[in-house]
Amino acid sequence: MHSMSPIRRDAWLSRIRKLWATRSIVWLSGVRSVGKTTLAGMLPEARFFNCDLPSVRRSLADAELFLEGQRADATLIFDEVHQLDDPSLLLKILADEHPTVRALATGSSTLAATRKFRDSLTGRKHSLRLPPVLWEECPAWLGSADLDRRLLHGGMPVALLSDSPPHALYSEWADSYYARDIEELFRLRSRRGFQSLLGILLRQSGGQIQINRLASDCGLSRPTVRTHLEAMQVTHAVHLLKPFHGGGKREIVARPKCYGFDTGFVCFEKGWAQIRPDDRGILWEHLVLDSLRCLVDDASLFYWRDKSNRELDFIVRGNRGRVDAIECKINPDHARPQAIGAFRGAYPDGRNCIVSPSVRQPYAIRRRGRVFTVCDTKHLRSLLAGG
Repeated sequence: MHSMSPIRRDAWLSRIRKLWATRSIVWLSGVRSVGKTTLAGMLPEARFFNCDLPSVRRSLADAELFLEGQRADATLIFDEVHQLDDPSLLLKILADEHPTVRALATGSSTLAATRKFRDSLTGRKHSLRLPPVLWEECPAWLGSADLDRRLLHGGMPVALLSDSPPHALYSEWADSYYARDIEELFRLRSRRGFQSLLGILLRQSGGQIQINRLASDCGLSRPTVRTHLEAMQVTHAVHLLKPFHGGGKREIVARPKCYGFDTGFVCFEKGWAQIRPDDRGILWEHLVLDSLRCLVDDASLFYWRDKSNRELDFIVRGNRGRVDAIECKINPDHARPQAIGAFRGAYPDGRNCIVSPSVRQPYAIRRRGRVFTVCDTKHLRSLLAGG
């Protein structure tokens, strides 16, 4: 096993501090066991409060009294803050009455996921989602850019650093996720149906979904499937990617794609013990999606497909009609110029990118008269629309 000492995540710490520069509260969310608590503990100036502990919950019960006892320049971490009876009241008082106090609140879900949050803290907080370890972070974690290891093990810190895929950890995670994030936060009681649906979504990860088909496969009603999907989305277990369309009659407009949160869990559900060449492509899409979601709002990120089955992996919508088209390829020579040609016929303004692992510096290639920029995920920030 690789060293289990915490890996410094300076880029994420920098993002938190930049967000604090404009608002006093940062809500750090991410799927269970992704490393939120460890990251929060890397802020040496902060006082840490584990809200899972009854003694901590008692100390925070009177929010006004607690905050009056803090220094004016204090930095406070409220880990698993949803365990408090009224977490939004504590954060609202902090923002309104103690504006120089900085707070980082963590949880596995989006802020308004449960009825406990009576106030969404609009205008008072920034939200930040921590994904599994990104591809561009892997050299710091593993000492090298080992693509197959990252795909097979996934990006959950303990799994990534294990010598072999920790199958027991994947199973234990599923049980903890349901008990702590689904049953406890959402009061859902159909455990078997929920876990069956999650397993199907992980096995089909990266493909289009249909509610009727999912309901039939799981033995659940369509409303129940929709309820479960919503819970999975707000707890970051799956991400639904909508199709991009601008009114063209031959564009797919209604079927989203569903991506599981981590390639390790996708491989586990598929029963894969090793990565074969044919497996890399769809799994690489997951890593590119993780990086893209750290750079652009989910509302600006899509895929594109027409009724002739020409498809582009990701579309990033920018300003003034600009849209960047992104293809994910292990081998850049396998890009699909036909799909780009069809797409650019309707949306001419934007950059064409091929994202491929281990590209040291971006470079340009020409395919059928169209120019593509070939890059790795670490180059995306500077290449995207508006970047």
